[in-house]
Amino acid sequence: MALTPLATTADMAALGVTVESEEQPIAEQYLAVASASVRAAAGCPISQGTSTVVLAGQREARLPLPGPPVTSVDTVLLDAEEVSGWRLSRPRASLYRAHGWGGEDSEVEVTLTHGMPTVPADIVALVCRIAATTLMAYRSDETGGGLTVKRVTQLRIGDYSASFANDGTLTEVELPVTTRSQLRARFGGGAAVVRST
Repeated sequence: MALTPLATTADMAALGVTVESEEQPIAEQYLAVASASVRAAAGCPISQGTSTVVLAGQREARLPLPGPPVTSVDTVLLDAEEVSGWRLSRPRASLYRAHGWGGEDSEVEVTLTHGMPTVPADIVALVCRIAATTLMAYRSDETGGGLTVKRVTQLRIGDYSASFANDGTLTEVELPVTTRSQLRARFGGGAAVVRST
């Protein structure tokens, strides 16, 4: 299932980035790619949606759920059988069931609504910034050669000298380690998903 981008070209315009009408399709692609990069770093979709996930069972009473915040749980199946006696623990984004969740060889299928109803302003701005930077690179070289970042491969201070590589291994969409760590700390958590539908 394709997720809606975390920001739009209207958001870019509100932040002062002009997107010409002929650039609209490419800007929308950049917003989608930037959104995917931010979501990958965060470890969850961020925006609100309904998903069905399959989690590994466990003997503990609390089963962590992916994609916080979790606002509701519609169905819970343990090894393909509907179970009762569970409750959603919102602060921890987990399901509580006194009898636990089977064993390590069990599977728990959960249909849940999760994510934020409104994408936070700083996330919208981050996605717009990535898309705008990528759009600037696109404008600088219509062949697409400007879509990679030149990285420093050598630097000498005495009589200053620098060497740059443009081998395509670093792009505008790549998030710095600190940003990825901050996103994971803020939005990550929950359980590892066995599979998602």
